[in-house]
Amino acid sequence: MSPSVSSLDELGPRICILGPSNAGKSTLADAIARTYNTTAVHLDLLRHLPNTDWTMRSDEDFVSLHNEAIKESAWIMDGNYLSCSPQRLERATGLILLEVHPIKCLWRYFRRTILEKKHRVGALEGNTDTVKWEMISWIVFQSHRTRTKLAKKYGECTIPKVKLSSKQAVDAFYEKNQLERRGKTADTNR
Repeated sequence: MSPSVSSLDELGPRICILGPSNAGKSTLADAIARTYNTTAVHLDLLRHLPNTDWTMRSDEDFVSLHNEAIKESAWIMDGNYLSCSPQRLERATGLILLEVHPIKCLWRYFRRTILEKKHRVGALEGNTDTVKWEMISWIVFQSHRTRTKLAKKYGECTIPKVKLSSKQAVDAFYEKNQLERRGKTADTNR
């Protein structure tokens, strides 16, 4: 089993970011990609058709897009989609697991759908996020199964990895690695 790391540099050029819905995966992927001048791949955007209300692509089309994306030499990829995780983790050089509390995820969901009606990182083109009972139910009542699966996947993973188990840990990771959330000035001269 690979030891846990604390520096972004130790994770290499192909980083997977896993975590529950609304944990901040896309925001972190974007911050890392901008800092390292590489590509952020948001799996939600590969899985869903643009200009829809989160209508899924066929499994075949999604897997094809996913497998093309992981062939690149460098990427920061956010999203779970565990059915494709074996080939993704085989190509990955590092893994970040966000274990943000469900209440924080719920708050982030409400903030992005009610308070911040602007384009967000990882948003589906042509779609405005709205409050949906299905998503609330998922975050509050069902995400524990995904969290358990992700924790197991993290434990089995042998590449360099880091687990961020609280908002404070996430904030400290941003600060230590000189990452900036979109909307703030980023220092990309690293």
